Amino acid sequence: MSSDFKPQLSPLPWPEVFVYWVLSLGSHLYSFYQLHKFSKEHEAGLQREFQLENGILKGLKRDPSDFEWSFWTEWAKKSLLCTLVGHGILSRLTTFFYPKLKVLTLTVYDFLAASSVLGFKGVSVLLLHVSVAFSVAQLRKPSLAWVTNLLLLSTIYIQPLQNIQRGWYSTEEEYYLLLFSVAVCGLRFISFSLEHCWSPLDRSRVVQLFWLFSYTFYHPFFYNGPIITFKAYTEQMRRSAEGNNREESVLSYALARSGRVLLWWCLAEYMIHVMYMHSIQSNETYMEILPPWALGGLALALVQFFYVKYLVLFGFPSMLATLDGLVPPKLPRCVSIMYSFTGMWRHFDEGLYRWLIRYIYVPLGGSRHGPFYKVLSTGFAFGFVCFWHGGLDYLRYWALMNWAGVLVENGIKSLFALSCLRSIVEQNFSMGVQRRCIALLCAFSTAMLILSNLVFLGGIHVGRIVWKRVFVQGWSTIAPSMLAFLYCFAQVGLERTSLAP
Repeated sequence: MSSDFKPQLSPLPWPEVFVYWVLSLGSHLYSFYQLHKFSKEHEAGLQREFQLENGILKGLKRDPSDFEWSFWTEWAKKSLLCTLVGHGILSRLTTFFYPKLKVLTLTVYDFLAASSVLGFKGVSVLLLHVSVAFSVAQLRKPSLAWVTNLLLLSTIYIQPLQNIQRGWYSTEEEYYLLLFSVAVCGLRFISFSLEHCWSPLDRSRVVQLFWLFSYTFYHPFFYNGPIITFKAYTEQMRRSAEGNNREESVLSYALARSGRVLLWWCLAEYMIHVMYMHSIQSNETYMEILPPWALGGLALALVQFFYVKYLVLFGFPSMLATLDGLVPPKLPRCVSIMYSFTGMWRHFDEGLYRWLIRYIYVPLGGSRHGPFYKVLSTGFAFGFVCFWHGGLDYLRYWALMNWAGVLVENGIKSLFALSCLRSIVEQNFSMGVQRRCIALLCAFSTAMLILSNLVFLGGIHVGRIVWKRVFVQGWSTIAPSMLAFLYCFAQVGLERTSLAP
């Protein structure tokens, strides 16, 4: 899982690369246009079935079917945007005037912000989890810490507890916010517990508990991430508190990043105003009658919207974390230039990837103890991700597809790394031909990657229909042209990889 698919690349003639760029961009735009055309043709039916909302601009409808986007957009309007801005202002004031009290002040503010939204009972659940995780971590037994924290995480799936917690709130959205908070904090509890087992803080237990408390309720990352480890959080926040950061570039950075987040938000809203991809994917009849280009547009629109959505959801919190002196994970890389399962896991949610590597993959052996431990470690990592997301049937299929994809890619990479096979390839194929062959392999990998993402985003029925229409019914018509365009996508992705530092 930790190895990325990074072959040695040979530069191609610029006219050839230019053609790949034109075909990639052109296929995106044309497929989006076909999906937009289908959306408008069936707008009345979608309105009756899914209750499209009035758009921001007069005359346009808005597809509200993506739960995550609608959920976080509404919460941002209600309170989260204000409390995040308050965190940023307080952080700058304490940095200028009371840097030694910065962590303490932010911790108190962040706890009060969480309490104002989750309520006394909701915060009490998290405080109980903090107490249990901290107490068990003092025993310094990693296996016991894992079992305890997995049990704490599993409480969000127990129906009687769900019913009790729902009764605390007047709306489902408030309950879901508690649910998401407990799930994300569960990763933090595991991080603290294992870091304490391996190398405890050289401080009193009161100080250790304070740092766990601060780490748990850190407001920019509290509800949805991204994830950073306990060790990184404490080290970086200490350095931030020790130095008086008075750079004049802070304001320009904040304005520039906020502007970018606003543009990403506008792009996401534009997509759900002109393409009703989330409503269409929920109706099997529409999925069956989509023209081939519109079907491709649906697949691309779903994964691109997911990418833009997380640029927004991670972008603003990451900006605040940077102003606090933290080094947040990099924002997701564009999915249109992802050409492998390993690359997707490494570069889309870098924080979760690092977390899985540090706390599951490496402790279980990883690639250090041979192929068997590598397969086992990767399997446990994907198994945990599936469990953490809810463990539903479509998530199990998605996890298995990703596990298989990573194993196949690593297997092919290991095969071509053999000296005997590598010498044959180098003697008989030029570097340019080798790159074209790599791109062809990546096209098949990208096709399966998109299919797995469709299962994750839309469910089993979406993956089943796309598989049937493209690879079964359209094996001689749709599949070859799709792979040809995915070959162009892969070449663009490889070109970007070769230019990356």
